Amino acid sequence: MTRIPLAEQMRPTSLDQVIGQTHLLADGEILRQIVHRQEPVSLILWGPPGTGKTTLARIIAQEVKAEFVELSAVTAGKKDVLAVVEHARQNWNLKIRTVLFVDEIHRFNKAQQDAFLPHVESGLITLIGATTENPSFEIITPLLSRSRVLVLQPLTKNEIVAIIKRALKTLKKTSRVSPAAIDYLAELSGGDARVALGNLELALSMNQKITPEIVKIAAQKRLPGYEKKGDMHYNVISAFIKSMRGSDVRATTYYLSRMVDAGEDPKFIARRMVIFASEDIGLAGNGALALATATFQAIERVGLPEGNYNLYHCAIALARSPKSREITDLMHQAKALAAQYPDSPVPLHLRNAPTGLMKDLGYGKDYHWQADFKHKKGFLPEDIIP
Repeated sequence: MTRIPLAEQMRPTSLDQVIGQTHLLADGEILRQIVHRQEPVSLILWGPPGTGKTTLARIIAQEVKAEFVELSAVTAGKKDVLAVVEHARQNWNLKIRTVLFVDEIHRFNKAQQDAFLPHVESGLITLIGATTENPSFEIITPLLSRSRVLVLQPLTKNEIVAIIKRALKTLKKTSRVSPAAIDYLAELSGGDARVALGNLELALSMNQKITPEIVKIAAQKRLPGYEKKGDMHYNVISAFIKSMRGSDVRATTYYLSRMVDAGEDPKFIARRMVIFASEDIGLAGNGALALATATFQAIERVGLPEGNYNLYHCAIALARSPKSREITDLMHQAKALAAQYPDSPVPLHLRNAPTGLMKDLGYGKDYHWQADFKHKKGFLPEDIIP
């Protein structure tokens, strides 16, 4: 018999056993409400790997007393979908609900997704789709409108530690793993419980006291000294920004590599580059903002590892670009001026005059609609000193 992987052995079987995703599982939140009302709802579960999408789908089906049917969009075809629908009809006649879970639902094309619509709408099946990609771009609008999109967050380091400790307690092997090794396992996981338990299982198979060094050997991956919410996180992103500002391509790509290798959220990196494009390049290279924004969109739509090309493309271009703080300086000057004169009246000659009375009062006086027109009274309120 094939041995069941540790991650599967430790899969929760009730909502109370699930660690993390409190924004969906706390009292009064949507998943609790679905279970409490015993009324399944079609859902799209969007989140990174190892955050509990499959687990939650199974628990929901169990709690609402429905049959759980699972398909993978990677391997399933139209024939498989039709077979599920036919099975659901049989269940319907027996007054049994059917929850169809489709893993990697974004891999189904438009026509395949369309095939679910009438059956979701009629209630024949309750569809729960899991995706690591942005549903806005990968799931057809009619299907989205018939489903609730729930966003699952990467598990925090503390949540991963709790999962590891629970597994060790269940296996009665708590004494074999040092606290430092548990900490390393959690950092190495990148918020993915499956990765954490897989690495733990490999380490335990070595039949010796588990230390950070054993974790390195088992995982076959160098453990970066980097925690997403720790000091190193802020230090490395700071060095990355300062290296781009200093036009040092080698340093820029070095710090970018450290973040990517440590499992940093690529959207976090892309967001910082969008900010940098205006804050540090601005008017010296107006195309920088468009490139950075396009990079963020590419990361949303493509993800990693292919999205690495987009991240490095953008970072290198921003590092090489000429730099200007003009936008930043002018923005701060404008904010200071607005704070000093928050209620100054707009000059009459800049106000629209849709009525004759307003024209008589001087609204829009001597203003001409032409490019670069300079009014003799200027454009700022009169009480602001030039």
